[in-house]
Amino acid sequence: MDNVNPQELVKDAVLTAKKKSALSISDMLIRGALSGVFLGFATSLAVIVTTQGLPPIVGAILFPVGFVILVLLGLELATGNFAVLPIGLAAGEVSVGKLLRNWGWVYFGNLIGCLLYAVLFYWAETNFGATSSGAVGELFKSAAQKKTLAYMALGSSGWGSAFIKGILCNWMVTIGALLALVSRSTMGKVVAMWLPLMTFFAQGFEHSVVNMFVIPAGMMFGAPISIRQWLLWNQLPVTIGNIIAGAFFTGLALYVTYRPKTGKAETEKIAAMPKAEAQVVFAQATGTAQ
Repeated sequence: MDNVNPQELVKDAVLTAKKKSALSISDMLIRGALSGVFLGFATSLAVIVTTQGLPPIVGAILFPVGFVILVLLGLELATGNFAVLPIGLAAGEVSVGKLLRNWGWVYFGNLIGCLLYAVLFYWAETNFGATSSGAVGELFKSAAQKKTLAYMALGSSGWGSAFIKGILCNWMVTIGALLALVSRSTMGKVVAMWLPLMTFFAQGFEHSVVNMFVIPAGMMFGAPISIRQWLLWNQLPVTIGNIIAGAFFTGLALYVTYRPKTGKAETEKIAAMPKAEAQVVFAQATGTAQ
C-alpha cells in the first residue's frame, strides 16, 4: 500500500537519522547550500506574486515548491533535521556529537546557499545594480524590517515574539519533513508535505533558513539593518524556537508515542538472552537491523 502508518514512519525516521549523521562535511555543505537556494527561489516567488496584486494566500500556496524540491532530491535542511536527528538519538542510533555535527554543518550550508541566492536575486532585480528594484525590493525591505527592527522596538517582548513564532513555524515544517516518509509514491509525498508548509507560511511564522535569505536580501535592497540586529533580534530567537519545536514537539513526541514497544514477558525474555542475541532481537524490533 502507498500509505505508511505512524509506527513505520518512526522506524524510517530512525534509519534516515542514522544516514544523515554519517554524511561527510562536504556532502552536508553542498546539500545544505542547495536547500538554501531552493528555499530562496520559493520565497522570492511568493513575494513576486504578492507584488502582482494577488492575495498573500497565493504566495503561501506556492511557497512549498522549494521544500518539495529539496526533499525529493534528498538534500539537507537544518530545520527538518532538528526533528529527524533527535529521533535517531532517542533510538540510540545517533550520538549527541553526530547530531550537533549535522545540525552545525547543515545550518552553515543553508546560510551559504541563502546568501548566494540573495546576491544573485538582487543583481537580477536591479540589473546588476544599475536600476531600482521597484515594488519587489520595497517589499523585501519592509519584510526585513518587520523581522528585525519591529521586534527590537518591543524589547524583550519582541525577542519572545520571534522565539514563539519560531516554535510555531518549525512545528509545521518538521511535520512536513516527516510526512515526506508517510507515502511511498512521489505524488503522495508532495501532497503530504505541501499542507503543513502552506499552513506555516500563510500565518507569517518565522523560519530561520528562510530568514537567512529574506533579511540579507532586504539589507541589499536598502533596509537599514545591521548584521548584529539581524542575528540578535531574529536569527538567534527564531533558531532556538525552531530547535525546540523540531526536537521536542515533533521528533521526540512522535518517537515516544510510536516507538516499538515490547510487553513485560518479551522484555524479560530479551533480558535473559546472551548480549549478542538480545542486540539482534532489539534491532529487529526497532527496525534498525541491517
